[in-house]
Amino acid sequence: MDDLDRLTPEELLVVFKLVRLVGHLPNVYYLISFDERTLLDVLQRSELVGNSEPRARDFLEKIIQVRLDLPAFRERDADALVDRSLSAVLASHSLTLTASEQERLSEAYYRYLQGRLRTPRAIKRFFGQVDATLGQLTGNVDIVDFLIVTFLRTSEPRAYQLLWQHRAELTGTGVGLPSRRDERPEQGIARWRARLQDAGVAEQHLDSVIGLMGMLFTPLRQALGSGANTQAIALRRGIGSIDYFDRYMVFGIPDDDLPEPTFDTALQQLADGTPGTEADELLLRLRDDTQRITRRIQYKRTAGTPLPAAALLEAAAQQHGHLTAAPQGAFGLLTADFAMSTLAEDLLTDLAEPERPAILKTMAENPDGAVLAARTLQRITSRAGSDSPDHTQAAATPDWIGEARSAISHEISQHLAPAASRPVDQLTELERTLLWSWRHSAPEASRAWINQQLDDTWVPLDLLAVLLPPERTPFPVIDHDTLRSLDALIGLEALYSRLGPLLDAPAADPDNPQDEHPARILQALREHRGNPTASG
Repeated sequence: MDDLDRLTPEELLVVFKLVRLVGHLPNVYYLISFDERTLLDVLQRSELVGNSEPRARDFLEKIIQVRLDLPAFRERDADALVDRSLSAVLASHSLTLTASEQERLSEAYYRYLQGRLRTPRAIKRFFGQVDATLGQLTGNVDIVDFLIVTFLRTSEPRAYQLLWQHRAELTGTGVGLPSRRDERPEQGIARWRARLQDAGVAEQHLDSVIGLMGMLFTPLRQALGSGANTQAIALRRGIGSIDYFDRYMVFGIPDDDLPEPTFDTALQQLADGTPGTEADELLLRLRDDTQRITRRIQYKRTAGTPLPAAALLEAAAQQHGHLTAAPQGAFGLLTADFAMSTLAEDLLTDLAEPERPAILKTMAENPDGAVLAARTLQRITSRAGSDSPDHTQAAATPDWIGEARSAISHEISQHLAPAASRPVDQLTELERTLLWSWRHSAPEASRAWINQQLDDTWVPLDLLAVLLPPERTPFPVIDHDTLRSLDALIGLEALYSRLGPLLDAPAADPDNPQDEHPARILQALREHRGNPTASG
């Protein structure tokens, strides 16, 4: 009979009574299995024994004729069972540990887990949970992080719940409270100790639980005085990365996430130029989940994984005008547009220089792609010191940059051709953006084209009112950077000449709100025209 220590006091006495009554039958032996400490506690809660341990022992000795104690489960026995259990789990999921994973797992086990995995039951329960929940996460999560998270979920379930509750803080994606900006590391650890105590973590286990969490999350590891590499966490698909956190909490790949095999297959399809559902799904996520997808592409780039840079640039150009992902990060500064532009810049630098003009031309064949192509080229040339608006540094400019500028300029002029036949106040937002982008690739061409439209039908002040949005209030409607951009786009001297009568006239209060913005533009130009040092 097993597990007698799980019976109620009344049930236990009934079992012992039955054993005693029939215990003298010939050739009948009773093997009773129990935890002695627990059984004594149960007996002390019975009316027969009362709250007396000596009486409980005396009662037990009358029932148990031959005592067979289990041999001690030594530390080396526990370690051997852990090794066998881990090997079985890895084999069943076709996994092997890298040297780095072995090192991290050894740190977690010998510093924090060994003292908690001291009985066969604890070890089997832990690895049973690992085996049952790893499933589709194989290859999609870091195995060491998964083992640690599973231990927390199994042994400290309320502490595990804190991970989700403080997700932003742990992954470093939240906006910290003002009161914590100057917080010392020991204060952060004290705050987490209090949280874990409230979650029912025993005092003797607080340090080990915090230590395990420090192995998972950069903020805690830094507070504990250890260095942490946030990028390394993302590269291994650790729970400390916001891009992979949810996988550990839902025991699978969320619907809004792409499994690693699907992601890799999609990249291969793009590289081969073969259509596929995986590539279609990746491009859809690139539009709707831009920041995360671009980060995941960057992780592979950082890891040295070959990427189909040209195909990804073409896809980025096609999706650029249709991005729907909401801004992320502190104050929403990480926009989908910024994430896409950063990725495009890095991918273009991965291409050999002779290949870049053709790819940029292909990108620029649609209007939104032309904006991305012009911006990407401008950022690269700016970084290389070849972005002089008037091309005074042309002698130092690589040939590929000149070829790319010419190709992008040609495509932009084609996209803007329909705008020449419409009043300037009917320019679309995309056409306005194309005009501003044109100044980066070919300022001479943009000046000539715009001045031709001003010679024909466009009104200079109306053009400025369209190009300079009133939303800048209360900031200057034309600051020094804007003035330089206008010079590259239109030419300041030509602009001052065309607006001469209006600029020479005394400033007057506008008659209606619609005239207020043009009036502010004129006043800003008057001030800059009267201050040539600032204008230059």
